[in-house]
Amino acid sequence: QVQLVESGGGLVQAGGSLRLSCAASGFAFSSNAMGWFRQAPGKEREFVASIIGYGGSTYYADSVKGRFTISRDNAKNMVYLQMNSLKPEDTAVYYCAKHRGRSFSSTYYLGGAYDYGGQGTQVTVSS
Repeated sequence: QVQLVESGGGLVQAGGSLRLSCAASGFAFSSNAMGWFRQAPGKEREFVASIIGYGGSTYYADSVKGRFTISRDNAKNMVYLQMNSLKPEDTAVYYCAKHRGRSFSSTYYLGGAYDYGGQGTQVTVSS
């Protein structure tokens, strides 16, 4: 079955960096677009970044553009989120998710376009 396991979260000071990892299994990873979402306390889950199946095209929320970088290693079935210049407002539980595979270019930012997600990893940025 599909499994997505995030790791790499933690506590970091504002301005610091973290690299999140997501280990995927149970599906044809290289042909599936993947995304990262986050949910802060009391807020709805929001799109962070996504990457197409064979790499190359990436998409970012405006709030993280220029600070976060999504990447993937299809040989290892891994997707990553490098987070630099972290801000307190980046504090959230971060989830990786597998895109359903339809109309990615027009749905990459929609949570409903992803059919599987991991358990999440907590990122806390102190001021």
